[in-house]
Amino acid sequence: MKKILLVDDEESIHLLYRDELEDEGYEVHSALSGDEALNTLEILKPDLVILDINMPGLNGIDTLRSMKEKMPDMPVILSSAYHEFKQDLASWASDDYIVKSADLTELLTSVRKLLS
Repeated sequence: MKKILLVDDEESIHLLYRDELEDEGYEVHSALSGDEALNTLEILKPDLVILDINMPGLNGIDTLRSMKEKMPDMPVILSSAYHEFKQDLASWASDDYIVKSADLTELLTSVRKLLS
């Protein structure tokens, strides 16, 4: 079973994404901050990370940079409610970028593609 680390400071996103991803057959682990994600990364060794950009403390872009230094081949999907982050050059280090939505089709398609 493929392991996904979901990093987001919003509980509602965790519930929504977890339900859908587990229904797809993935093992989902959660982190509520960038710091927690970096601590979990080494232990869990996930197959993929879904990472929010706008979080208090260590933001998603800085977390992405640290993750890619530790595990450069691990796929990371940046997830944000804001389209404008997609234009940020720092976000280009991610393997995909999705805009948060109640329709998770884009997210599930990206996860399947990156884990196939």
